[in-house]
Amino acid sequence: GKKLGYTFNHRNLHNVSLGQGQEVVAEQALDLAAKEGHWVILQNIHLVAKWLSTLEKKLEQHSEGSHQDFRVFISAEPAPCPESHIIPQGILENSIKITSEAPTGMHANLHKALDNFSQDTLEMCSQEKEFRSILFALCYFHAVVAERRKFGPQGWNRSYPFSTGDLTISVSVLYNYLEASSKVPYDDLRYLVGEIMYGGHITDDWDRRLCRTYLEEFIKPEMLEGELCLAPGFPLPGNMDYNGYHQYIDDSLPPESPHLYGLHPNAEIGFLTQRSEQLLRTVLELQPRDSNTAQGAVGTREEMVQALLEDILEKLTEEFNMAELLAKVEERTPYAVVALQECERMNALTAEMRRSLTELELGLKGELTMTSNMETLQNSLFLDTVPESWVRRSYPSTASLGSWFADLLARISELEAWTRDFSLPSTLWLGGFFNPQSILTAVMQTTARKNKWPLDKMTLQCDVTKKSREDFASAPREGAYLHGLFMEGARWDAQAGTIADARLKELTPAIPVMFIKAIPDDKQDTRGLYPCPLYKTRQRGPTYVWTFNLKTKENPSKWVLAGVALLLQV
Repeated sequence: GKKLGYTFNHRNLHNVSLGQGQEVVAEQALDLAAKEGHWVILQNIHLVAKWLSTLEKKLEQHSEGSHQDFRVFISAEPAPCPESHIIPQGILENSIKITSEAPTGMHANLHKALDNFSQDTLEMCSQEKEFRSILFALCYFHAVVAERRKFGPQGWNRSYPFSTGDLTISVSVLYNYLEASSKVPYDDLRYLVGEIMYGGHITDDWDRRLCRTYLEEFIKPEMLEGELCLAPGFPLPGNMDYNGYHQYIDDSLPPESPHLYGLHPNAEIGFLTQRSEQLLRTVLELQPRDSNTAQGAVGTREEMVQALLEDILEKLTEEFNMAELLAKVEERTPYAVVALQECERMNALTAEMRRSLTELELGLKGELTMTSNMETLQNSLFLDTVPESWVRRSYPSTASLGSWFADLLARISELEAWTRDFSLPSTLWLGGFFNPQSILTAVMQTTARKNKWPLDKMTLQCDVTKKSREDFASAPREGAYLHGLFMEGARWDAQAGTIADARLKELTPAIPVMFIKAIPDDKQDTRGLYPCPLYKTRQRGPTYVWTFNLKTKENPSKWVLAGVALLLQV
């Protein structure tokens, strides 16, 4: 529920804000109220976790023999995660629960944002037209940033607790600035709202860019000339009264769709698909875990795990002989160092896989006592998920165990081919590296050494070719060819050589081979380019790898709002 932001002074009502040693006061208030038939309001009980068992006993004690008018109202902030659910079950079972659910959809969010103000608010500024236009734009901005989180990582890399307080303070800042200046300070307003009021919550640089871009699109001089659209088919309204704005939302706001957020309709498909997969995964995990053969099943749980275990051990290749590889390396070039590091990491992973699987095999045969780690591994194999001990030594991946293992074998094959003579492959599978940043840095190091350029003054220039991997027989003289990249939120138009709108139901189209080479910072031309983040998986966030500047004929802000990114795995 919501915290109560006010205090009652009525003699028959006791209002106690918990925390800072107010527990004794609360107990006294409960005892008096139970006797006299008063009401008690206990605010912020989430701040006094250790006292909640005492409160439960007090309420149980007063449940019988107390005055018939005695009532207790309790408020707490919502718990951020299941581990923070601290309110005793006895209190929950014996209470009438009321929650304040956030509205869903742009229509409800925009109405709720506007509900924070009144006709008096609209009339309080001397620059009335400017104030009303920017206030409505801020309401739309607030609704967008609050609701965009439903699209997962394509919406925001991380989830942020934007609140109505951010909106009301932003409007107060707007009022103060307009009263103090005859001209609208657009830059100042965008900075204060985007970098401080809302930006104060944001911890990811790409999310900060998104927030800033929204404000650049919504708050600019064109808004006063009737030329600004907050979304396709939804122009910024003119000068209206308070009820007029609510009516305008009902009459003019298009139906709910990703377009209202600047996203492509595919974003909703991806979001709903992931939700469905999570639901089905949860249902799968809830099934009984006994060893009996289920009706229609292929075999018992142990038999299925044993078969999978044997299959993995049979296909798993021997570890790389690091001594032999080191002897084979004639010169420890940046590329050779990367190859050796990748082999070492692969050895650590495959060694753990072989050890844990062999141990589980002995446990299933009865030759070893089954431990909790072995049972966890068995459950993972049965549910087709990558075991935790493997994940810790692995690379970020959202794939099921079967797909993950096939991908692992492909990575090993690529490494075997590369380490035969340590010559750079004709095209590099960037997604096949444990640490993709290392090979991109190696490209810059090689060029820096060759031309005697300072490494910290260099950047990577990328050009997307029109060819596929099979069209390249050898590596370039300088730089490298990359394959195996995908784009989310848009697609690459190979004929035009630019980013283009995605096709419906093509969620992550592959892009052709990319040529990268290192150049000095001052030689980089950023005009007509979209700085596109590259991530390892669709989870984005902490899987960030690099930034590639891709050509675009449209304003780069379009692709920022659409959440366009390159991915190494889909």
